[in-house]
Amino acid sequence: MIRFEKISEEKITQAIVRDFSEEFIKNTQVDVLIAGGGPAGLMAGKKLAEAGIKVLIVEANNYLGGGFWIGGYLMNILTFRSPAEKLLDELGIPYREVEKGLFTASGPYACAKLITSACEAGVKIVNMTKVDDVVIKQGNRVGGLVINWSPVSALPRAITCVDPVALESRVVIDATGHDAVVCEALNKRGLLKIKGFGPMWVEASEDLVVEKTGEVHPGLIVAGMAVATVYGLPRMGPTFGAMLYSGVKAAEEAKRLLLLEQIKQDTFVKDRALA
Repeated sequence: MIRFEKISEEKITQAIVRDFSEEFIKNTQVDVLIAGGGPAGLMAGKKLAEAGIKVLIVEANNYLGGGFWIGGYLMNILTFRSPAEKLLDELGIPYREVEKGLFTASGPYACAKLITSACEAGVKIVNMTKVDDVVIKQGNRVGGLVINWSPVSALPRAITCVDPVALESRVVIDATGHDAVVCEALNKRGLLKIKGFGPMWVEASEDLVVEKTGEVHPGLIVAGMAVATVYGLPRMGPTFGAMLYSGVKAAEEAKRLLLLEQIKQDTFVKDRALA
């Protein structure tokens, strides 16, 4: 007969609060904040963390993975077009070639593998946390995210005066899907123009989403389907190769921006020392 250790409710509560608080405090300032824990956000986080970069993903839902879980029309089969199988191999996701250049994979299996890969690389995550706004630094540069608990937005209007908190970072990636939440915050202030995504056209959309992934405002990179929303590109529906490749490209762009910032900082320090 199995007998579990005698631990009181009090000790369990303390363990949850203590460990969450300690982890949260460690990540109130990071190198890269990623809004959205779908396939693009998770892939970007994985690549950045593997490079030794401090990354935090902020996810509004209680689960990670976005549409990766369920594919299309509530049928949990994912489709990928070549060359996405290279990334599936890298992640250890099994797949089947159903016709030349078209592959299918199990949504739950693929999602579990991607989440595990990101966590094992060192990505930190806070879920049930929505982005309320952006932190803007000197020169209109995005320098972080304003966040609140997701359930706050579901409260009756009369009791929703719950002040948010802020997280700081050197770079922010908007991987919030069609909503493009971070970009929309800039759009409301007239700092960024959003066109809205267009009708479905898979063959055009995937190429364009990866091509356009990059910095859209100082300090802000757009990735995944948020790219389609910002640039008015066609939507792609239940195929996910571009999501993964967009995450890879967003990570490369973030590394480039971090390097440029470091060069500027080193030059500033050197100039002051010589003055």
